[in-house]
Amino acid sequence: MFKYGVDQLTIKKVKDIANGTLKGSLTNTAIDRVNSCRKKVEVMAKGNKAVYGINTGFGPLCDKQIAPEKTQKLQENLLISHAVGVGKPIEKELSKIMMICKVHALCQGYSGVRLSLIERIIYFIENDLLPVVPEQGSVGASGDLAPLSHLFLPLIGEGDFWIEDAICSAKEVLSSHGLIPLQLEAKEGLGLINGTQFILAHAIKGLDKMEYLLDLADVSGTMSLEGFQGSAAPFKKALHEIRPFPGNLKVAKRIRKLLKDSQNIESHLECNRVQDPYSIRCMPQVHGASRNAYYHLKELTGIEMNSVTDNPIVLSETEAISGGNFHGQSLGMAIDYVALAASELGNISDRRCYLLLEGKYGLPRLLTENEGLNSGYMIPQYTTAALASENKSLCFPSSADSIPTSLGQEDFVSMGSISGRKLNQILENIEKILAIELMFAVQAMEFRRPNTFSKIIEENFVIVRSRVNKLEDDRILKYDIDNMIDLVKNRSFIVR
Repeated sequence: MFKYGVDQLTIKKVKDIANGTLKGSLTNTAIDRVNSCRKKVEVMAKGNKAVYGINTGFGPLCDKQIAPEKTQKLQENLLISHAVGVGKPIEKELSKIMMICKVHALCQGYSGVRLSLIERIIYFIENDLLPVVPEQGSVGASGDLAPLSHLFLPLIGEGDFWIEDAICSAKEVLSSHGLIPLQLEAKEGLGLINGTQFILAHAIKGLDKMEYLLDLADVSGTMSLEGFQGSAAPFKKALHEIRPFPGNLKVAKRIRKLLKDSQNIESHLECNRVQDPYSIRCMPQVHGASRNAYYHLKELTGIEMNSVTDNPIVLSETEAISGGNFHGQSLGMAIDYVALAASELGNISDRRCYLLLEGKYGLPRLLTENEGLNSGYMIPQYTTAALASENKSLCFPSSADSIPTSLGQEDFVSMGSISGRKLNQILENIEKILAIELMFAVQAMEFRRPNTFSKIIEENFVIVRSRVNKLEDDRILKYDIDNMIDLVKNRSFIVR
């Protein structure tokens, strides 16, 4: 049982709540915090002092005080006016992650929303009532206004839900569940849409995927090393202890494990080759740098998941601080860095694919024994090159840009939402590149038989061959590539 607003949220816990293996609950502690903060808002809403977002307009309209009797309409208008997203809907999983993170933030007792509103969002989570949220429209400050508005329109009976793969109106779905649309009260609209949950959800999804791909890159790289009959010397512990970056140390250790008891490595210990190309021998330094970036974003995401990114923050009956906790720069900048780090996994993987095609050290050119009549694996490397190049074009840091909005009131924004979307595009391309490298590596390893490899490498060899046969003569490789991508997406490979 996870206690919203009390326990520490982690990526694993978010995933477990989202897939239903962990239940999120409201404790007395969280309920007391929420109710206490709500009372403070109600006092301010009835007072004569202007308090941003509680009895004033929003953004550049913060100088317009709103009469108490118009508070409900003010909050409803906020959601409706800010729901201006465009583009394809985000994945349903992301909508759910956004709601989980928002509930956790609201339950910390600084946003001033009613308990009934939080309970309704939890009902959506637990019953897979997932709002339809367009992917474009957020500039990442004042938080993710447009996507969060779409996410919470169904609370007031507006917007749409996903029902299976169909889009249905919120009114119809609420009615089918016996639910009446909520009437928002003072501060609630602002509490719902001020925040970084769109950026955060993309970071959570990206980190979860990248963790597996970092491990898989070590596996695919090691299998390419085996196919190339590279040296194990560059991965020795003593070498990396004198330059002890955490990611580098981990990658070198993993590769040593992946090469353990390899008869193939032992068979050429006394060969005349002095050193291997960088894409083989520098895996700890390159993969390790990507891991170091991953560690940094994971740390920041852990902080953000357990933070309050609302505005204003309600501290007492007389104090609501209008600050900038909604600003997405902290995550957006780090996501841009990790996007570059992820892209490099694809760049170096493509180089290893090319290396295996050159026909060196006992491998046939293009990994086919019948070249000329057959093109072998020549053309799939075009695909890895195209994907690697596409990723490079996606590496421009969105956080380096800012376009003023809100009549200059929001004059420096993070664009972190775009960073998050691009990171996940890059990671999808990495899945495809590594899938092709694994296919190449196994083909190369075929030419090293009867040598055997480590247990984990042999097991992954079998996994590839369960879906893709050895290439003897040219065939339509599209089907093989799709099978390999399916294995990667389903995390079928043994990586630890």
